[in-house]
Amino acid sequence: MPTQVSLIGVPTDVGAGARGASMGPEALRVAGLASVLEGHGLRVVDRGNLSGPPNPWQPPIEGYRHLDQVVTWNQTLHEAVRAELAQGRLPIVLGGDHCLGLGSISAVARHCREAGKKLRVLWLDAHADFNTAALTPSGNIHGMPVALLCGMGPPALTGIGGTTPAIDASVVRQIGIRSVDPGEKRLVHQAGLEVFDMRFIDEMGMRHTMEQALMGVDDNTHLHVSFDVDFLDPEVAPGVATTVRGGPTYREAQLCMEMIADTGRLASLDVMELNPALDVRNRTAEVAVDLIESLFGKSTLMRQS
Repeated sequence: MPTQVSLIGVPTDVGAGARGASMGPEALRVAGLASVLEGHGLRVVDRGNLSGPPNPWQPPIEGYRHLDQVVTWNQTLHEAVRAELAQGRLPIVLGGDHCLGLGSISAVARHCREAGKKLRVLWLDAHADFNTAALTPSGNIHGMPVALLCGMGPPALTGIGGTTPAIDASVVRQIGIRSVDPGEKRLVHQAGLEVFDMRFIDEMGMRHTMEQALMGVDDNTHLHVSFDVDFLDPEVAPGVATTVRGGPTYREAQLCMEMIADTGRLASLDVMELNPALDVRNRTAEVAVDLIESLFGKSTLMRQS
């Protein structure tokens, strides 16, 4: 795992159906993310916030809301993430809404192709984010990034990383899923996406879930975590626009993060959909920072390593 970390703020909610995720980067900074990471011996550089077009708050056109603005933000993020990876640094993308997973992961996939590394993407989310323009009820692109990464959508979005598709569905493991539209569910099955939904976690436990999700990760694997804060149960993390009851508990989420940390392969991270406008005294940002700390080696266990 790289010891040099770069924070990249992306203050936009252009892909979302509610305003407020644009304030997420600052909330994570206020919750002490940089100092927490420095406490684990990491050298942290905060690159500040990327700039891009404002949210025009317009209705969808041909199934996509704010397509041009989403393309611009994701192209900018793609270049920023790619630059950090080229320097051997670990980028942490502070969202912003989850449409930004497109720019982030397309850059990671491009880096892996060029470096000859295997990619594994862990998508921690309440939603599969596998909608298309034909399926989406809203046109909000934050419900589409995984499908777009897999090549389903307009070239302006699917080609950001230089190839279409940016990734193969086989590199993705989705964890915590509990809200999927009917048409989206069929598409997920057709694509062969590996999904560990909440029923699987309930029946098999988080430990077994993570063992399955991390199977095959080795020294040549670049492990990317795309953490949508709505992955967590809203009792734990109320500060998101798209809460879905019945998510992982705080302790289950901690175990998930600790097992990722145990691999030593984490090489890039997204933290998405934190919405301070809906939070309670920045509680959700503090929980998110706590879980990120676990990704970087904080253990709540007394076990000898």
